[in-house]
Amino acid sequence: MEKLFEEWTEYALEKELKNRDIPYNLLEMSAKKIVFINGIRRSGKSSLMILLMKNLPEKSAYINLEDERIPRDTTSLDAIVRWFGDKGYLFLDEITTIQGWEGWLARIHEQTKGKLKIIAASSIRTVSNLIKPLRGRTLEYELFPLSFKEFLAFTNVQIKKTTAGEGIIKRELEKYLTFGGFPEVVHCKNDTEKTLILMSYYRDIVALDIAEKSKTSLSFVNMIARYLVDSSIFSASKCVNFLKSVGIKTGKEKILELERIAELSYLFFFVPIFSFNVKDRFQYPRKVYPGDTGFIDSISGEKGMGRLYENAVFLSLRRNLKPDQEIDHWKDRDGYEVDFVIRRGFNVENIIQVSVGTEIKDREFRAGLKAAKEFKKNEIILIGDKEGEDHREGVTFKFIPLLRWLLPVP
Repeated sequence: MEKLFEEWTEYALEKELKNRDIPYNLLEMSAKKIVFINGIRRSGKSSLMILLMKNLPEKSAYINLEDERIPRDTTSLDAIVRWFGDKGYLFLDEITTIQGWEGWLARIHEQTKGKLKIIAASSIRTVSNLIKPLRGRTLEYELFPLSFKEFLAFTNVQIKKTTAGEGIIKRELEKYLTFGGFPEVVHCKNDTEKTLILMSYYRDIVALDIAEKSKTSLSFVNMIARYLVDSSIFSASKCVNFLKSVGIKTGKEKILELERIAELSYLFFFVPIFSFNVKDRFQYPRKVYPGDTGFIDSISGEKGMGRLYENAVFLSLRRNLKPDQEIDHWKDRDGYEVDFVIRRGFNVENIIQVSVGTEIKDREFRAGLKAAKEFKKNEIILIGDKEGEDHREGVTFKFIPLLRWLLPVP
């Protein structure tokens, strides 16, 4: 297998790649902990590992463990260490394809601590399900599809503070919202090809990361996934009733299991309602956001900008979320709601509403005022197409255009 390992490392070193905006020094972190790079398939995890390796003066190697020629057990991992040695940086892509990888990592980390630095990647979120020997020995970094700033860098569009320059950026934003931020899609010039690539990504994630992991029939998972793409609100009970209406019987427990795996695979995110009652958070319907805005148009065919705006704002919030922060949505008994509540524990830090167009509906102001009153806040952030401020009943509504939100001016 040594020839395979050498092939992958040579392949990695020959690749020409664009840099990503990474707020942490993952190489420095790997000196003390096993670093996991998790994220949706095709978001650029492999490229990020290769970029990290290219900057190293020390001995390093990159191996993609999804290679069908590599055995799916820990004998292959032992063979890698025998070939590579116990010092340097080892980048192991899609490590979760190897049976028994958790125990192997725990053992190798203990035996080579401070000498062999391991950075691993997976399309399934791993840290939340780690076995006991690995707990406390890992650090997780989540990689998302390109941010809008990265998108502009990948398309070689310069940010110019002129009227013409702003017009170009606005057109690029529409492309970004419609086709999303997967690097391969961004590099593609043809809109039809972009859609076909997005559809292939979606099918792979549904088949490999949800159906296969849950040991559920692909046709059944396909139906659930399509239901979620077409929805903005998810309730397991309503999903069960929908399936019953088309002649499919299943239990609520199975739907909840698929919801969990869909979120671990980053295909969908589910945002609970804010409540001081923990039971309510799990019982009330959750808002659904695909892991990339490109899935909305390519899979659902929905053309409305409102959903694209809201999904883009959610992904920007999720990408920049601090470890102790959480995202909820809020709704009162009269049906007034706000899209996002950012909190630490029960301490609400920001209330955010998303709206398309420069005319803000009175109901959105009223919802913001009700939320501000409940959380004792005096500012509401309203992201959309308008810029400026409005003051009502002691509450400031701060209007931020989506373009400025996704691309803040330094």
